[in-house]
Amino acid sequence: MKCETPAFASVSSREPAPIQKPSATERTLGTRSEMTRPPESSSERTYFCTPALSWPGAMDGDPRMSCWAPGRVNIIGEHTDYSGGLVLPIAIDRGIELEFDPGPRIELASNGDAIQLEADGRGDTSGGWGRYAAAVALELAALGRPAVGIAGTLGSDLPQGAGLGSSGALEVVVALALCAAGEFEIEPLQLALACQRAERRAVGVPSGILDQAASLLGREGHALLLDCGSLEYRTLAVPEALAVVVIDSGERHSHEGSGYADRRRELESGDPRRVRHVRTENERVRETVNALERGDLEALGPLFAASHASLRDNYEVSTPTLDRVVEAALAAGAIGARMTGGGFGGSVVVVAARENAESVLRGTLEQAGTQGWVVRPASGAARGRTYSPRDRA
Repeated sequence: MKCETPAFASVSSREPAPIQKPSATERTLGTRSEMTRPPESSSERTYFCTPALSWPGAMDGDPRMSCWAPGRVNIIGEHTDYSGGLVLPIAIDRGIELEFDPGPRIELASNGDAIQLEADGRGDTSGGWGRYAAAVALELAALGRPAVGIAGTLGSDLPQGAGLGSSGALEVVVALALCAAGEFEIEPLQLALACQRAERRAVGVPSGILDQAASLLGREGHALLLDCGSLEYRTLAVPEALAVVVIDSGERHSHEGSGYADRRRELESGDPRRVRHVRTENERVRETVNALERGDLEALGPLFAASHASLRDNYEVSTPTLDRVVEAALAAGAIGARMTGGGFGGSVVVVAARENAESVLRGTLEQAGTQGWVVRPASGAARGRTYSPRDRA
């Protein structure tokens, strides 16, 4: 069955409408032929490697399978997921695609690099991106997934280390492929939790569930309001008049090499500034939801400014480079701008009037950042149809 997200309810009070816990029936992943396909523009993506037409261990004419998982931009709610707080991400129209065949082992290639693992994830990945695939396979094996491997190629237009959820998207796309190959059905939130555990296993960092949940539960044209404590969620429409712009600062980060784990330890130990950020950021998520549902786009500006200031001063995860991008975006006419992701580098999320989005993008990049995009809220991860090589000709 097609995965539908419960409709949101409008509110007139200060508090956002209650978020809903979906039933297992509503949220069970359907067969790949019934899943939503990636955006039509996916054929125009620039891939890290071009998806091949000839697959390891595959016979010519056999059916081929594909999965796609989007990256994400967090509108607001930064460093709140691992404390059980509120987040408001969107899945974006950039992501990772995996085209594959079922096989006896896991054999994946990307950008000239390749890994080979046992079907249950055992094997040496030498610390590269393959460790994420291995960790996902190990987590799914622990849940009872049959030991069926996949052989395929990964392609992506999602920059790595830019704070756009690239590792989460990789985990999700591999998980979907392994589930499809093994005909193993799992409820999306449970799959997100398995992928979160896989990330922790792969890099040893106590990360939250934001990236994986956004990639799996995204809905076209909508943001996802997720309570990371209860895992209740709902979607709300992003006004068509509002554009979301992402500016890559060019400053790379990784959770394992940054102060990410330190911040979590400091929060758990009760550091007053860390706690202040989380408490006030949760309130900013609520106020942002109300502003979006009222269509009050200008109200987003002060909320974004306060969020960035708190991330800079209370949580201390911004950098001078990120600060310059925020200042450049505001000077270019943005409604609001703030760092997004784990910090210590990565990207800035910018909101602007739809008619001004391209000029804000150009104006920002003239002063700061290395690349940028106007992104749209996209559907979540999907299993593609089966096809033969003739369909690709």
